[in-house]
Amino acid sequence: MTSAVESAEPTGSTQQQEPQFILYLDGPLHDEALRRLSLWVRHLLIPVYGRETTSTAPWCPRWWEHKEAVAQLYGLWMAWQELTDPGAGMTGPAVWHRDYLTHVMAALRDPSGPFAGCKPGAHRAKEAPHTDAYDG
Repeated sequence: MTSAVESAEPTGSTQQQEPQFILYLDGPLHDEALRRLSLWVRHLLIPVYGRETTSTAPWCPRWWEHKEAVAQLYGLWMAWQELTDPGAGMTGPAVWHRDYLTHVMAALRDPSGPFAGCKPGAHRAKEAPHTDAYDG
């Protein structure tokens, strides 16, 4: 049986391409990865695992504007795809919940996390710590 990734490759190629982490992508590849992540967040993650937004559990309505949130959610989504695949076995979803979901959501929704200062319906841009370049 040929996977969708393999069937999309040029004739004669049988090597499956591994997905790249979103922080390594740019341009149209980044945009497509963010679009697919957004669909998963909007239609699965938030409806099932979103919980109420409070001052002790913030969520930003424009989460995609927080690079840390995008990175964390993309990693969570990649793990979801792998661990909910039938090939992962019957315990795959339990492993995803235990090893990925709880930690990532706690980190994102921590009052001092990437959404600190964001409120329902309101995004607040964050200022990253400044660093000087090493001139070695």
